[in-house]
Amino acid sequence: MMSINTAKTEFDTKTMTKTPVATASAQSNNFDLEQLNDKFDKAHPTQILEWSVENIPTALIQTSAFNVDDLVITHILYHDLNHPVPVVFLETLHHFPETLELVAKSKEIYNLDLYTYKIPDVDTREAFAAKYGEALWDTDIAQFHHLTKIEPLQRSLAELNTIAWLTGRRRDQAVTRTEMPVFELDGKGRLKINPLANWTRQDSWVYVAEHGVIYNPLHDQGYPSIGDEPITTKVAEGEDERAGRWRGTGKTECGIHI
Repeated sequence: MMSINTAKTEFDTKTMTKTPVATASAQSNNFDLEQLNDKFDKAHPTQILEWSVENIPTALIQTSAFNVDDLVITHILYHDLNHPVPVVFLETLHHFPETLELVAKSKEIYNLDLYTYKIPDVDTREAFAAKYGEALWDTDIAQFHHLTKIEPLQRSLAELNTIAWLTGRRRDQAVTRTEMPVFELDGKGRLKINPLANWTRQDSWVYVAEHGVIYNPLHDQGYPSIGDEPITTKVAEGEDERAGRWRGTGKTECGIHI
């Protein structure tokens, strides 16, 4: 399995300056969400991202699982707008090899300002299983997601002094997202921006084809939505695109967007 350059994973806590969450929340509350959503509800992602980089020139990050929608956002930021922002990738230790290869390839192509976060003190699947039990996703999937995604994400947002973060979510991905606004606040009061909210999956793929955006080859092999290897299955024709995530568990979200 290809390793990712994790030079930015570890931080020197003696030299890092952390902005309290209350400060980030206060800055986020300066924005009129109702007005922004009225203005940008049907806007093109490029317009939403233009507003984002103009109004939040620092402390704006993108969280990315390197699914096709995430890479559309990265391409717009890094190529179309020429405005790189930090990209946070959660290394769960359970990704497909193809996903890790794509992360490395994207880092090289875009010269990504990449920050890789993972569960502390565990570096391999084997070490994870030894510490937390074999197939934790089968015995306690909530704990599995807390360890591999929720805690690392919250730590990244805090350590990067985040005021606002970008996601690759779309309204048509799941029933839990049909009413999702373009602009919202997360549980800590940070601004959460969903530039592709009003796009469809087809819109994303049209953009990829027109702009030559790289993507995970698993998308061509029956995986429209790609998560952790042990709990992601192929999707049959006619199924919801996220049907292969946590199949049989009744879950629709891992927890980082709840």
